[in-house]
Amino acid sequence: MSTSNQFIEHQKDRVLSIDFFRGLTMFLLIGESARLYSNFAKISDSGVIHFIASHFQHHEWNGLMFWDLIQPFFMTIVGVAIPFAIAARKKKGDSDRLILQHVIKRAFILLLFGWMLGCTGSGKIVWKFQNVLAQLSVTYLVAFLLVKKSVRFQIIFTLIILLLIDLAYRYFPVEGFNEPWVAHKNLGAWFNQLIEGTEKTSIWATLNVVSTTAHTVWGALVGTLLIGKKPSFDKLKILCAAGVICLIIGYGLDWLQITPIIKKIATSSFVFASGGWTLLGIAFSYWLIDVKKLWIKGSLFFRIVGVNCIAIYLFCGIGGAGNLYRTFTPYPTSLLEWAGANTVGITISLLVWAALWGLCYWLYKNKIFIKI
Repeated sequence: MSTSNQFIEHQKDRVLSIDFFRGLTMFLLIGESARLYSNFAKISDSGVIHFIASHFQHHEWNGLMFWDLIQPFFMTIVGVAIPFAIAARKKKGDSDRLILQHVIKRAFILLLFGWMLGCTGSGKIVWKFQNVLAQLSVTYLVAFLLVKKSVRFQIIFTLIILLLIDLAYRYFPVEGFNEPWVAHKNLGAWFNQLIEGTEKTSIWATLNVVSTTAHTVWGALVGTLLIGKKPSFDKLKILCAAGVICLIIGYGLDWLQITPIIKKIATSSFVFASGGWTLLGIAFSYWLIDVKKLWIKGSLFFRIVGVNCIAIYLFCGIGGAGNLYRTFTPYPTSLLEWAGANTVGITISLLVWAALWGLCYWLYKNKIFIKI
């Protein structure tokens, strides 16, 4: 847990757009925990609302919805923070050895939390890597180990792992699992069965941790760029150019029917397309908040969530949001029964969403910043 003095000391050195982007991502995630999007999706008499609500759900298979970008947002922003964290620890006098020890410890804790959340509600220990924290335990460590390598080396590394996982899905000889882009009949499904020891496994592939490593490594490259001394508009040009290139590659692979965009098995085309949108989102946030200084006060609403992102994620993951939902249910149910079930459900979700933000605000106001 960091102290208020440490927090205040580093405020002037922070890139506020990174805190905003992290906070916006977490704010959207707690909206899901509050069941807001699923309750909106139940409204069938409005095509516009139904369309918007559909983009707050994962695509069934081949395609890309807005909600498919949330995990790439989160995994990339973790990478962005790595160069800033290293610089802060160096400033305090930490040696390379101490920093490495901290990173290994943090990766291990992320893995434990990820496994813990994977067991929630199952009644038994389940060793899965589908959870974003479990995957981050790997991608975060890899990104840290590469952060001092050259930009070229890191880019080539990510291109190689994306190529290798793409080839593995196509050509790895596994009988019964040799249809690379078909649900439950691909390499990811086989690997799930192998490590989970059961035939009925999640459609989400544990092997995603290989390809999504690119997101966190790219994030570390972004962090190195932003912490560097290049002029702000040069940084923006690089971010925008990289984002556009990734979009062209990702959507091009899908459009040419070479590799389809499938989030649930994190195909290379998905990683490129989602990475492109992420880079453009970071670029826009950086331009708006850190370059133009147009929305610093307004962004605080989201930054309040971002500074305690792991804490609120775990709180929701262990059932905190569900308990709040059950606590608030009687009141809108009694007072708004006349307005219909959809209105009641959305009202409950909004109350839960507000309460979760309020918890983050209480932590922020009291200078409590829970970190691992």
